[in-house]
Amino acid sequence: MKLSLKLTAQSVAVALWATRHERVGRMGLALPTGKRLQPAVSVHIFVLILIAAFAYPTSAVTLQEVLRTTLERNPAILEAKAGLEQAAGKRLVFRSIVWPDFDVLVPAGVQYGHRAGESGVKGFAVGRGNLEQTLFNMAVPPSLRRGDIGVLIAQQQLNVAVVEQLHGARLAFYAALYNRSLESIRDEQLKKLQENVATQKNRFEAGLADRGAFTSATVQADELVPQMEGAQRAYREAQLNLAQAMGIDPGKSSLPEPEGELKFVPVRLDVDAETGAALQRRVDLKLARLFVRAANEDQRIIAADYYPALVGSIHGEWVPVSGIHRQESTSKTQDFIGSEIKEKAAYTWRVIDNGKVGGAVLRARAAREENELTCRKLEANVTRELPRIANDIQAIAAREGSLASATAAAEESAQTVKENVATGLASQFEYRVTQNGFLRTKSGLLDAIYQHNVALAEWDRATGRYFQFFDQASGARDSSK
Repeated sequence: MKLSLKLTAQSVAVALWATRHERVGRMGLALPTGKRLQPAVSVHIFVLILIAAFAYPTSAVTLQEVLRTTLERNPAILEAKAGLEQAAGKRLVFRSIVWPDFDVLVPAGVQYGHRAGESGVKGFAVGRGNLEQTLFNMAVPPSLRRGDIGVLIAQQQLNVAVVEQLHGARLAFYAALYNRSLESIRDEQLKKLQENVATQKNRFEAGLADRGAFTSATVQADELVPQMEGAQRAYREAQLNLAQAMGIDPGKSSLPEPEGELKFVPVRLDVDAETGAALQRRVDLKLARLFVRAANEDQRIIAADYYPALVGSIHGEWVPVSGIHRQESTSKTQDFIGSEIKEKAAYTWRVIDNGKVGGAVLRARAAREENELTCRKLEANVTRELPRIANDIQAIAAREGSLASATAAAEESAQTVKENVATGLASQFEYRVTQNGFLRTKSGLLDAIYQHNVALAEWDRATGRYFQFFDQASGARDSSK
């Protein structure tokens, strides 16, 4: 029941975050639409799109839907849930040393034959019960703790799997949006460069330009083709990664189509405060500390075998009929006279080996020390990772600001040249060159926005606040809260 409530809370948090991302994502970069299509051509293309849509159905998904589906259907998360169920059974094994051992036997049969004082056939039944309880054992306290730690480890392994898979799905979603937008920009650039090639060819044939200008325009257009094809491949790869994270079989269903566009959101980061909080919140650190505790309890359990153990037992027999012979009895004095109860206690003490000669305790100690070293490395890595990510975010933000200004200036310049073309002060060739420069600057801005979103995802993962994101009131993100 605790598992269900926990996952539900995570689902709600993920849904809130994705909804906010979806809201700001719809206000992303508007890609250039190019030339206006003629009505007849527009209708023709619209019909082709409808035919393609019915022939190859696609499913548009928002980030909210991606994260919800990943949480419900991701194979790694489902496997971690099964591991949590198995951990409950292992806890029973660890605690079995504390619980009493009780067994009941009911032998029955028929007694016949002749002995002094009796004759004939007589039926009988005997009830036997045995209760054994550990009275003193040094392994009892660590066994109880080890059973609880095993369940906690399984819970944290589930949390780690949830964070890793949701983080991977989020990055795949961002990569799909980025490469789709980049492909559109590259396609628009290619159209402009191909138009430049045609213009330079006509000018060369008319004797108004030399072969070098025509060759240069051709090389620029040819260089852009592999870049556009690379963006197409990257988009399909991101779609495949997204489908795998969501537990979708590409052979049975279409690849998901991400909905929305990338958006730059400014952030305020407090590295010192987040470092201390991350050391307490991150689920991988909690898991590492639990492994240290588990190894320590394992060492205590092994060492407890070399202390004396005291066990008490009660044996009882209930005989409904008297005069029944015991097995191998030779006289009536050995027969069952009536019900009886016997109590006894026994202890064992293994004093030959203290666990260090055979190496069992030393091996357990080595495992504990190794886990402690791994935990310290993870904690030290947090203090290095967060400043690095914060510096990357600041650098990307500065780059985005410069590219945004450059993009605005390039767009204004392209608009000015377009107006000059209408008045005859500039040629179409000059306008296409200016437009192509604007598209190159815009692709750089798109890359900066994508890198910024990826860095924010890494920051959320590194700080352990993966399910806490935007402030609805301010619309800006403050990770110091």
